[in-house]
Amino acid sequence: MTSKAPRAHLAHWPPGVPHQVQPPQATLPRCLAAAAARHPHKAAIVFGEQSLAYGQLLAQTEALAGWLQQRLGVQAGDRVLVIAQNSPQWVEAAYAVLRAGAVLVPVSPMCKPAEIAFHLEDSGACLAIVAADQAMPEADAAGLVMGGSDWQAALAHALRPGPMPTDADALAVLPYTSGTTGQPKGCRHTHRTLLASLAASAAWKGLGEHSVVLTVAPLFHMLGLQNGMNLPLMLGATAVMMARWQPVQAAELMQRHRVTAWSAPPAMVMDLFAQPGSAEWDFSSLALLSGGGAAMPDAVASLLRQRFGLVYQEAYGLSETASFLHANPPQRCKRQCLGVPTQGVDTRIVDAATLAGLPAGEVGEIVTHAPQLMLGYWRNEAADAQAFVHIDGKRFFRTGDLGLVDEDGYFFIKDRLKRMVNVSGYKVWPAEVEAALYAHPAVQEACVIAVPDTRSGDAVKALLVLKPGATLDPQDFIAWCRERMAVYKAPRLVQIVPSLPKSGTGKVLWRELQEAHAAQPQEPMT
Repeated sequence: MTSKAPRAHLAHWPPGVPHQVQPPQATLPRCLAAAAARHPHKAAIVFGEQSLAYGQLLAQTEALAGWLQQRLGVQAGDRVLVIAQNSPQWVEAAYAVLRAGAVLVPVSPMCKPAEIAFHLEDSGACLAIVAADQAMPEADAAGLVMGGSDWQAALAHALRPGPMPTDADALAVLPYTSGTTGQPKGCRHTHRTLLASLAASAAWKGLGEHSVVLTVAPLFHMLGLQNGMNLPLMLGATAVMMARWQPVQAAELMQRHRVTAWSAPPAMVMDLFAQPGSAEWDFSSLALLSGGGAAMPDAVASLLRQRFGLVYQEAYGLSETASFLHANPPQRCKRQCLGVPTQGVDTRIVDAATLAGLPAGEVGEIVTHAPQLMLGYWRNEAADAQAFVHIDGKRFFRTGDLGLVDEDGYFFIKDRLKRMVNVSGYKVWPAEVEAALYAHPAVQEACVIAVPDTRSGDAVKALLVLKPGATLDPQDFIAWCRERMAVYKAPRLVQIVPSLPKSGTGKVLWRELQEAHAAQPQEPMT
C-alpha cells in the first residue's frame, strides 16, 4: 500500500534551518549537567522573586536523586509520579527522577482521587512526589508519597546518586493522553524521542542559550514539559515560570524579564490580549509566539499583527510525538494551519478506511512517521494495534485527526476523526465554523457541537462566551452567520454561556458540551 509523501513544502523551508537535525546522543540529565557546566551562575528558572541558577538546580537535583535511590529504593526503570503546580520544585523532582534512571509520570494536580488511583495502578508507580497542598489518600495509605519532610531531608543530606544515566533509548517519560476516547493511555517516550523533538524545535525556531522562555503551560502536559522545561534546560536558556495562568501577571513578567519566546494555546493568547489596557503593554522583546491545540481565529491573528506586530506561528504536535511535529515556516505562515512537516517528519493524508493516499485538497486522516514518535502505549497492545500502521515499509502513527494538505504542502486540520456534523448529508467541520464565528465583534470564545435534528439528521449549535460588556441577540447572530457561510454550516441554535469547560492545557472539552446537550430535554427546532 503506497501513499506518496508531499514534498511541495520544501520550497518554503525556513532559510538556514537544516532538513535533518541530529539530536544530542545523550539523556536529559546529562543535558542539564552540561548546561550547568557552561553557565553555573546563570538563571535557569525565574519564579516570582526567586531565581534558581543552573549550578543550584543541578546540585539540588543530584541530592534528590541520591535520596530517591539510597533512602526510597528507586531503581532504574521504576515509575514515579510527580503531582504539583508549576514550580522550580516540579523541575527538580522531574530531573531527580530521570537522574535516578527512573521514569517520570507527570500527573495533573487537578486530577480527582479516582484519576490519581488510575495513574498509580496503570503505571505501576513505586512512588509519588506530591506538593504539600495536594491530598493523596490512596498513595498515602500505600506508603508511596514523598512529602515535604523527605524533600528537606534529601537536600540537607546531599547524598550522591549513582552513575549518570547514559542510555538514550531508555524509557524516560510516561505522559498520559487526555482520555477523550476512553481511559487515558501512557505514551512511552525515551530520552532519544524527547530530544529529537527538542533539537528540531530549537533549530526551527532559532532558539538558543540567549532565549528567555515564558513557562506557563502546565508542566504535566507535553506542551509545557517540552517547551517550558526541557527545551530551555537543554539549551542553557532561562525559563520565566508561572504557577498558573494569570494574564496580567504574564504581561508583567514578559515586560520585566524581556521574554523572547512563548508557546501557548490560542485560548491563552486570546485571554491575554483581551485584557483592558493590553494595547499599552510592551511586547517588543517577544520574537516568537507559537502554539497549537486549536486553530487561531483569523480575527485574533489580524489583531496581533496589526496592533503588536506579532505573528502567531501555529504548529501541530501530540503527546505521542513529544509535542513538536509540524510548524509554519516563520517567513511564510498560513493562518489556521498546522504548518508543514519539520525535520525528519513524514506526514501524509490517507483514507481512514483503506489507508490509501489521498491527493492534495482531499480530507482524510493524518498519519505521521517521525524520530520523535513514541515507542507505543504503555502495556496496551490493543491500542498499539489500532494506532500504528505500516506504509511503504515505515511505521506510521494514526493521529485520529482529519485534515488535508494543500498544493504548497501545508497541512490543515478539519477535526477529530469522529467530530463532524452531518447536516442533510453535507459534512460540516466544527473547527472551520468556530474560526468564522470569532470574526463577530461580540465573540470571545466559541464552540460548535452537533445536535440531533429529526429533519436534517444533525444541526449545528454554537456555544458562545461574549467579550466583557458585549451583548448579542441569538437570532441576529444566526442571520450574521448565514451571511458569511453556507446555510448548512451556519448555527441553527445559539447559546450564550459564561465560560467553556477546558482541559488543563486549555483545550475546549467539546465532547462534554455535546453530551450535556444530549442529556437535556429537547424541543423541536423550527
